Amino acid sequence: MASSVSYEPHMPVVLVLAGHDPTGGAGLVADAEAVAAGGGWAVTVPTALTVQSCSDVSKVRPADPEIMRASVAALEEFEVAAVKLGLIADLATLDAIGDILEAFPGVPVVADPVLSAGGGKELSTIELIDAYRRRLLPRVDVLTPNRGELARLSPGLLQDTERAVALMQRGCQAVLVTGTDDPVAGAPADRVTHTLHATDQSRQWNWPRLAGRFHGSGCTMAAFLAARLAVGESLVAACEQAQAFTWDTLAHGWHPGEGQALPRRLWRLSAVPGPEPSAPL
Repeated sequence: MASSVSYEPHMPVVLVLAGHDPTGGAGLVADAEAVAAGGGWAVTVPTALTVQSCSDVSKVRPADPEIMRASVAALEEFEVAAVKLGLIADLATLDAIGDILEAFPGVPVVADPVLSAGGGKELSTIELIDAYRRRLLPRVDVLTPNRGELARLSPGLLQDTERAVALMQRGCQAVLVTGTDDPVAGAPADRVTHTLHATDQSRQWNWPRLAGRFHGSGCTMAAFLAARLAVGESLVAACEQAQAFTWDTLAHGWHPGEGQALPRRLWRLSAVPGPEPSAPL
């Protein structure tokens, strides 16, 4: 007699459009792990392939935009409840993402603007950043830049608040600015401050600063945030939960070599004992 199987009646689906990072620190692998940890199911479509280590990116090859469009179209059996955007390497893939988003009106979109690698490799151009601001921001619900990315997306402005307001004036609904990499002048050295700017509210959180440098913290936070919005959390609650989750993954991170440490998004599973050996037949 076949044993019965109990299936989940519903899983909140997050469509992830991001680059592939072979280290697993960032990119599609990281996003899928973070979405799963946040209670969602990730369906993933690559926007680029990369050659990289834990130190830096050496090559980026944009994905075929027609394959991207076809891949999303083939996922019609999934009811997408949120979208997470990561690396966009050229204008053709940005156009494809714009077309893809048209198929999901009203679905929250979380965008992590990956403009450069942690090791310093430039991953964008002035033309691409301009197109991002003009054509993509109006479709984004939550943008999650670090302070450097915020400055590049709002040139000519000096204060974080006016930069965030300028991006929201372009149609973006909220901006969650992370202060890990480039803290505000005068900020305590042992703290990290993240700030949410939204049309009807603003919030600020302070976290203990962890020692070392990490690869993949931004996409981890954005993907978990997308999962919590897919589940139905409010914006503020989802932002707070995403920060707490990311801090835990960094506090329990892994340092495989001389480069940056990697977030362990599934670190809790390492404490789960394995199954007992099966009895011989």
